[in-house]
Amino acid sequence: MELRQLEHFIAVAEELSFTRAARRLHVVQSGVSAAIRSLERELGCALFERTSQQVRLTGAGAALLPEARATLHAAQAAQDAVRAAQDTLRGTVNVGAMASVEVVDLPALLGQLHARHPAIDVRLRLATAGSAGLAHALLSGDLDVAFLSLPERKPAGIDARELATVPLVLVVSAAHPLVQRGKVVLADLAGEPFVDFPPGYGNREVVDRAFAAAGVVRRVALEVPDIDMGAALVRHGLGIAFLPAFAVASTPGLHVLDVLDVDDTMLRWSMHLGTSSTRRPSSALRALLDLVDLHVIAL
Repeated sequence: MELRQLEHFIAVAEELSFTRAARRLHVVQSGVSAAIRSLERELGCALFERTSQQVRLTGAGAALLPEARATLHAAQAAQDAVRAAQDTLRGTVNVGAMASVEVVDLPALLGQLHARHPAIDVRLRLATAGSAGLAHALLSGDLDVAFLSLPERKPAGIDARELATVPLVLVVSAAHPLVQRGKVVLADLAGEPFVDFPPGYGNREVVDRAFAAAGVVRRVALEVPDIDMGAALVRHGLGIAFLPAFAVASTPGLHVLDVLDVDDTMLRWSMHLGTSSTRRPSSALRALLDLVDLHVIAL
């Protein structure tokens, strides 16, 4: 079994297409097919179900995938050790983050890493499925590190360090009728249209949990994966929202209401630095982790 075969297998498994896998690997499709056939002969079983319409992993293929990833990670770690001994740090770091987060100055962090170690290749993925999607990518090996919001009970297989905790506050437009009241309980908000992040995002989970605990059903009318966009929608009267406190300071035309029946500890959103607890970090990843604290923003 060769590392090249495993690399080709992982590409096909992730792309579920021989054509896309070949494009990703910068090789001809026939080369990918030949590598997979050779691997299947060596293992004595089919790894993929192939039809004219789709490619799917077999049970054996699904069992091989995490082991193949672990093998490639181990091989990369061996290369890193040799390169570190030669004072030349190389490698690839796959970074995941949410599109609208002001806890870490990510461009500055990646810029400093590049300045110190220009041979390190950084691949950045902005979340399309929130923190839940980032956590899944960490567990599967698609990401090496992620800046994400995790629930109180962190998923097994992820090491997480809290970088910051931010209060969530209830905001309405300056012209909203609730401004005259100043203070509300969650039941008062049952008929209001909410602006919120889609399911899977950490701040959405915090708010959903608070309403569930109070036995109040709310209506989320607009879902946007961006804090600034959410604040702007509220400012223009399209709904109300629970937003991180720092978003209020940067958006004019918002009014903060006190929520009387929610403990302050319930409406707090935390940002974490997540890595795998089952894979040894590469030298390139350790170089990035060493710089994170320098770029955490005081909120």
